[in-house]
Amino acid sequence: MRIFVDMDDVLADTYGKHIEWYNKEHKANLSLEQIEHGEVWQNVPDIHQDGIRRHVTSPGFFRELQPIENSQDVMKALSQTHDVYIATAASQFPNSLKEKSDWLDEHFPFISWHYRIYCGYKFMLNGDLLIDDRSYNLKDFEGDTLLFSSPHNVNERGFTRVDNWLEIAERLL
Repeated sequence: MRIFVDMDDVLADTYGKHIEWYNKEHKANLSLEQIEHGEVWQNVPDIHQDGIRRHVTSPGFFRELQPIENSQDVMKALSQTHDVYIATAASQFPNSLKEKSDWLDEHFPFISWHYRIYCGYKFMLNGDLLIDDRSYNLKDFEGDTLLFSSPHNVNERGFTRVDNWLEIAERLL
C-alpha cells in the first residue's frame, strides 16, 4: 500500500507549539483543554491573533515541534510493511522547508529524503491512502482518506476520522 502522511498536526504538534509560544509571549495559561474548536488564533483576544499567525514565519517554529504521541513507533512499523511518504506543504512559509527537513531527519530518520514530498496541493498524489488533518487536502484525493483529529477540524463531517496514532496502528498494522 502507498500511504501519504501529512506532517503538521499529524506527525508534528504545531497546534501545541502555537499555544506554547503564545503563553510565553503573553504570560498566559492557554491550554489545549480550553479550546473546543478552531485554530489557536481564533481562541485568543483579537489583539493577539496576528502574532499567532506570524509564528509560522518565525525562525525555529517548525524545527522545535514535538512529535505527536506514538507517531514515531507507528510510522516505523508502517514503513516496514508499506510505502510510506511524508506529504507536507513547505514552500508556503520561508523557513519551513529546511526546518521540516531537519526535523524529519531527527524524529523520523527511517523515512529517507526519497520518501518526502514537499507540495501544496495533495490531490495530485497517486496512492492508496492520505492521512491529513485538513479536509481540503482529503476531499479531492482519489484514494482512501483518514482525517486526523485536531481542534480545528472537530466540526468536519464526511471523512473517516482517527483520533490518534494507536487508532491508525489498529487499522493498518
